[in-house]
Amino acid sequence: MADADREDEGAAPLDEDAAWAALVAGFDAEPDPGAAASWPEAENVPEGDAEVKEPPSAKNPAAVAPPPTRSIVIHPVIAGPRNYELEDDEEDAHFVPPEPPPLPDADLTTKFAWIAVLGGPLLLFAFVLLQLDLAWWVILVGVGGFLGGFATLVARMRTGEDDDDLPGGGAVV
Repeated sequence: MADADREDEGAAPLDEDAAWAALVAGFDAEPDPGAAASWPEAENVPEGDAEVKEPPSAKNPAAVAPPPTRSIVIHPVIAGPRNYELEDDEEDAHFVPPEPPPLPDADLTTKFAWIAVLGGPLLLFAFVLLQLDLAWWVILVGVGGFLGGFATLVARMRTGEDDDDLPGGGAVV
């Protein structure tokens, strides 16, 4: 798209291969000692024992502040009245949260699915921890138990469509 913009302006299209070839050919070439530098004179570094030229602002030290040296800032402790205590509210002082409802009873299939989901990886972990040989049946029981139990739990999840007694989704107008 950049080449199309250049062609619209009347400039010749850029030959990228020639530009790369020129860059690669001039990679190791030293610049001419008499050639003009492509950066400002203030950026040049003096060579060897040559005198260091003072920057133009050194003639007027008030114009440029010296760079800061190491400084330590100490923040004073603000001493003053602090009234952070909350007033006692008699209504909230004796609040006791209600007991949470009991967990629903799980059927036998759900219990075995949870045993498989948790027991499969624990079996593999125990064999690795005890440095026992992982036989094919251990891997089958561990991985298969986890995958089977997980699939059983996902398949038995409630979809939320069991509330048929509210045909409008519960909205009342």
